Amino acid sequence: MTENLTGLLKIVGITLLLLILWVFLSSYVPERFLGTNNIENLMRRTALFGVLGIGVTFVIVSGGIDLSIGSLVCLSACLLGLFLHVDFVDVGTSDVFAVHAETKTITIDSAAELREGDQVWYHRDRRNNGLLKIVSMSESKTTGRTDVVVEGKIQRDQASEDGNAIGTLTKAFSVTAIAEKNATLDSDFPRLKHHDKIKFVSSDSSPREKQIDSVDANGTITLSDSAAGVSTDFFAVPIRRTPVMSIPMAILSVLGIAALCGLIHGLLITQLNLQPFVVTLCGLLIYRGLSRWLTNDQTVGFAEYQETLGEFSRGNWVLWQSADGADSFGIPYAFFVFFAFTVLAMVFLNLTVSGRYLLAIGRNEEAVRYSGINTKRVSMLAYILCAALAGIGGMMFAIDSNSVAPSSFGNFYELYAIAAAVLGGCSLRGGEGSILGVVVGTALMQTLYASIVLLKIPNELEFSIIGLVILLGVIGDEMLRRFVGKMGNKKM
Repeated sequence: MTENLTGLLKIVGITLLLLILWVFLSSYVPERFLGTNNIENLMRRTALFGVLGIGVTFVIVSGGIDLSIGSLVCLSACLLGLFLHVDFVDVGTSDVFAVHAETKTITIDSAAELREGDQVWYHRDRRNNGLLKIVSMSESKTTGRTDVVVEGKIQRDQASEDGNAIGTLTKAFSVTAIAEKNATLDSDFPRLKHHDKIKFVSSDSSPREKQIDSVDANGTITLSDSAAGVSTDFFAVPIRRTPVMSIPMAILSVLGIAALCGLIHGLLITQLNLQPFVVTLCGLLIYRGLSRWLTNDQTVGFAEYQETLGEFSRGNWVLWQSADGADSFGIPYAFFVFFAFTVLAMVFLNLTVSGRYLLAIGRNEEAVRYSGINTKRVSMLAYILCAALAGIGGMMFAIDSNSVAPSSFGNFYELYAIAAAVLGGCSLRGGEGSILGVVVGTALMQTLYASIVLLKIPNELEFSIIGLVILLGVIGDEMLRRFVGKMGNKKM
């Protein structure tokens, strides 16, 4: 009874504090705070950080801590970028291993896609591009490869010195008609799709690469931009968009890896009896280093997914829109994802046996163990859920920001998550906490972040304010605990 009263008072207190802050900002900077863009942004950031806050709640109520959340967010975002990386591959390409300028002979690995009389595009680098025509083909007696004799300009002799290809030879197709953004190509031209590309090449002009917008039933291709400068004297080289993984497979792979990291945390803590602080601190360093190594410390982007995943970050469920379309307000899609996880987490923590075990372990793990409950398994579940939600949050952050810098992405996000949990009523001693309180705590943290911008407080003070808020939350938690404890003793 005392614990329920303490939790209720914490939620009521933090909710009142949030409402007071909203009223203050609404009266002090009404136009900026109540602007639709600011409200939508506040909801989006609350959703993104709220997912992390829910995850860390499972660990905190079980009496643990996870400091690796920010780095795991970064690792998950980087992995998503790597798994969704897109290569544009020429269709019908053969690798080139030798070029003989005098005899105009090119040695290739395979001629399956090529025939005598075909136009081909030879590519090695900017100085060695050329449109050629195949005169004859024969199998090389010395290498077992195919020697192709061509017509056209060849710069110089070249040969592979390490057994690797020195260029490519790709079949080119004639352009039947071209006008504005529409192109009709040879009937044998491979069937391409939206976002694939075409490279228009000729012997007299530099190549022009165009992206495909659509292809109709008759094979007429509509380009994403103007075909100015391209004529029927050009030939077309098909380029197919080839992602490493499909979107669903990439998301599931990242989620699985994040959950595996959580399992490793749980095993180290429960089986080797290592301190959660040490294990997750090491995880913070390891995941950050892995992120930088996997990406070669280069920014990972999602430019190729603006019309798919990009809609998730930019998209809103529009509630109203002005007559001229200049202003509108909607609920960000990310907020619906956050709402779904909030409901699931509340059901899990309050209405399932495993959720109640988590709370019980945080209050008195030894007593729970003597009751015959496998406390190690329950603790591992907490770390798996925390890591999995960090992975989901990392993917959401990556899609929202559209780029990931592995050296800084996700820095200190664990502070936001832990602060939201503490402000929302989670006790760092374990055994106390509610998902609803974490939602309110996350909203308060993001409102404070917005206040720094709206009130023009120096950005350098951001982390000082966050640290002060966490400290005040812990002090308030301790004072409320003592107050409720005294009240309970008086009644007894």
